[in-house]
Amino acid sequence: MQKKTGFITVSGLAMLMLAGCSSSDGAPREKFEVLESVLPRITAPDVAASDVDQCVSGNNGFAMDLYGQLATQTDGNLFYSPYSISVALSMVYGGARGNTATQMKSALHFDLSKPLLFETFNALDLALTSRGANAQGKDGKPFELHIVNDTWGQTGYGFLDDYLNLLSQFYGANLKTLNFDSAPKEARSAINSYIANETAKRITELLPNGSISSLTRLVLTNAIYFNAAWAVEFDTAQTRPMPFTSLDGGNNDVPMMHQTESMGYMAGEKFDAVGLNYDGNEISMVLVLPDENAFNTVESSLTAEMIHSIFTKLVETTVHLSLPSFTSKTDFSLKDTLIALGVTDAFSDSADFSGIDGSRTLMIYNVYHSTFVEVDESGTEAAAATAVVMNDRGAVDEDAVEMNFNRPFIYFIRDNQTNTILFAGRVTKL
Repeated sequence: MQKKTGFITVSGLAMLMLAGCSSSDGAPREKFEVLESVLPRITAPDVAASDVDQCVSGNNGFAMDLYGQLATQTDGNLFYSPYSISVALSMVYGGARGNTATQMKSALHFDLSKPLLFETFNALDLALTSRGANAQGKDGKPFELHIVNDTWGQTGYGFLDDYLNLLSQFYGANLKTLNFDSAPKEARSAINSYIANETAKRITELLPNGSISSLTRLVLTNAIYFNAAWAVEFDTAQTRPMPFTSLDGGNNDVPMMHQTESMGYMAGEKFDAVGLNYDGNEISMVLVLPDENAFNTVESSLTAEMIHSIFTKLVETTVHLSLPSFTSKTDFSLKDTLIALGVTDAFSDSADFSGIDGSRTLMIYNVYHSTFVEVDESGTEAAAATAVVMNDRGAVDEDAVEMNFNRPFIYFIRDNQTNTILFAGRVTKL
């Protein structure tokens, strides 16, 4: 391995990928080593609250731009983690230069300057992972909001110390080395196994077949796992089959949960919204129910400003709530989506990621995103992971509000304090 000034090699950290072991598909697992920076993660960042607000506003702006693209590309239900995608791409942005950096800054709404952006992502990440002290998860499990960033690089490749230090200090991501060049399949298996472990086995194939090749030099990953009980759980005895009308007009019975409680509520133009807190009251699910025949109108009008307005205008109101239980799993290739949003050079021979290796040989091959969500009477379990693969291009109360989610709706899982959108989705058919 090429020796790096300011880094130490930590051997024996194979964790899931011990030599001689095999993955679930029978393929041998690639052993990896960790090149650990002597500059550890900054765990008490001094970042102004206004900078966090600006970072969140930008991330949520990107979240809604992304929703607009994915909604037109996806047939049926949708679920993704804009936060996971923003974090993973911000790690790549740390090495972007020139027009490549300009395009990423604009499309991703990275409005803060470097390195303040990275410092603020670090502060936000640490704040989010502090949520849920003494709170419960669903099905008797403890509350969990687990976020982990990782860097996977080609053994012996000349990554710049400044870039690796940035990833270590602000993302807690020390370089894990794999031999993509001679063992791409084993390297892919190693990363997938690691991500599966970080997401309670909910994301098992983040990197699909063919995503890693002998040209791969760097993979940047973010994984997020969420498990929380409702602040007020639904009574399973009240759940019963009821009709749900899909966006295409089809009608079928689904398990519909019911409760009448005080919760955040607002009435908007052509929609109603309700906020359901999770145990601890630090995270909530905000559901947007368009009026009948108004789903497309409301969906097409979604902006970060509109969502922020909904988040901040929710008022405690007694609500008769009917909500279907549901499970969803999705996988995306985000290359075309990001290009459509203006990130073009990064995927081409014009890419300038010289801040990573001091040259202009790297380009983004693809960005992969996988998600899982399960919503039932006890709470919500959700997981998401993002991988940026970089290749060598040369190589009944009368006063209560009735909320019956028996038709298509939109939902967000957000951090109540910062309004960070952790997950977003829609249900159009069940």
